[in-house]
Amino acid sequence: MRVFKNADFISCEDNNRVFKCLVEKDGKIIFTGDQLPEVYSRVQQVDLGTRCVVPAFADTHMHFASFAFFNSSFDCRDVHDFAELDELIRKYIARGKKEKVILGFGCSAHTVAEKRLPQKDDLDKIADHPLMIVKYDGHASVGNTAFIKKLPASILADPGFDAKTGWFYLNAFYKAVNSISQSVSVPALFNNMIAGSDYLARKGISLVHTSEGVGFPLDLDVDIVRFANRGLPQKFQVFFQTMDTKKALRRKLPRIGGCFATALDGCFGSEDAALKKPYSNNPGSCGTLFYSQQQVNDFVKTANRSGLQIAMHVIGDAAIEQALTAFELALKDFPRKDHRHIMIHADLMNRETIEKAAKLELCIALQTPFLHWRQEPMEYLQHILGDRIKNLIPSKSMLDAGMVIASGSDAPCTLPDPIASIFAACNHPNPQESVSVLDALRMHTSACARLSFDENTRGTLTVGKLADFVVLDKNPLQIPAQKLNNVGIEALYLQGKKYDGQENRGSAGLLLDALKNSYPS
Repeated sequence: MRVFKNADFISCEDNNRVFKCLVEKDGKIIFTGDQLPEVYSRVQQVDLGTRCVVPAFADTHMHFASFAFFNSSFDCRDVHDFAELDELIRKYIARGKKEKVILGFGCSAHTVAEKRLPQKDDLDKIADHPLMIVKYDGHASVGNTAFIKKLPASILADPGFDAKTGWFYLNAFYKAVNSISQSVSVPALFNNMIAGSDYLARKGISLVHTSEGVGFPLDLDVDIVRFANRGLPQKFQVFFQTMDTKKALRRKLPRIGGCFATALDGCFGSEDAALKKPYSNNPGSCGTLFYSQQQVNDFVKTANRSGLQIAMHVIGDAAIEQALTAFELALKDFPRKDHRHIMIHADLMNRETIEKAAKLELCIALQTPFLHWRQEPMEYLQHILGDRIKNLIPSKSMLDAGMVIASGSDAPCTLPDPIASIFAACNHPNPQESVSVLDALRMHTSACARLSFDENTRGTLTVGKLADFVVLDKNPLQIPAQKLNNVGIEALYLQGKKYDGQENRGSAGLLLDALKNSYPS
């Protein structure tokens, strides 16, 4: 048992409270208030030095295995030109890691002096070892000649592969990712996950909604993440990216969906997000719907009848309407209370679609970091969307409609950083869609817990819940919204214990802990 005192504790409950003391016992909160009862006067006390405490953060949509992998490889999102990209890759190769394929992440035409994406010929000048770089939005990639030669002919014959540039789009991209995923060893995956878990902890994150399923044989990646979850400090709620409901049901998963196989459209960065009207810069294109309405209807109907919570990637307004139609038909076919079905991203929603989504009691897993995304700047989105930009991630309108919305990173697309995400939510490019600081905090705590049915144990500083909390160096409720990105994270506490990292743990240690927690004595 320990007493934590001398801080502003922000509960993030529906009726928010700010108090001065919190008492933890056996990993749970047993008291909160301003005056410490006499019964706790002799209990070990932790003076937090007038800091601020909020519930531990959550990330409501990421691809943890992919994030963990790229976190341990090379990230090129911040290079300023191809010369820096060349230097970054050569230094990475010089480290001597024995990899069948060198994988990088984050290239963007918007951040380099060349104002274009690298192509096959550019990569051939850098490396003769198989090399692939995934675009910043996670929906396309480019490979060098050595990489392309490793791929099956069926992938190279896909219309989404551009042989001249070496770029993989649409299904060709997914097939390429699926093919090379099989080259990563299980020990390497575990080591990556340990490092990725530590990264999340440094950002104050204790709950993760992760979308998995990118083509490993027998969907091994889904099972590996579920197994590793038993040995990692955070709680990972796995969404299986498949439209085959039997796969989720066989694993006794309560949820299904995500991106990849459950993405209804593409993204703005590749200009294949599905729009009702053509792109402003390309009157001949409305993007791409990956499935027919009937296919989406059938999937949602089957999954809903099976009692699964459904999540689907939708970005453009045409994809959003496709999802709304499917959800409406499925819930009419088989009504369910408190289903908490989710639309992921939902970037272009207007008043009509917000009202319809609210009526269907759908939840939204959005990504406020997209609003301040250097790799995909607002100037570019204005160019391709025109006036529709005013409806981009309309957070305030969603909240006003009574919707449950929660934010995340879509890592590895953006790096997990709840403080940056809170800043973005409160400083929307369209000021009318900025939310209050308290609402932004809830979007990263209590709302995330609700989206995964974890609200009884997590998400608020409430008696009976886990003592998972973050110590901040400033009280976000007491500073201007424009300065929220200056808030620092000083510590993460999990079940009342300060998190100190997993240094020197290794894949064997994670394996043993996961086994021990699978079969407790």
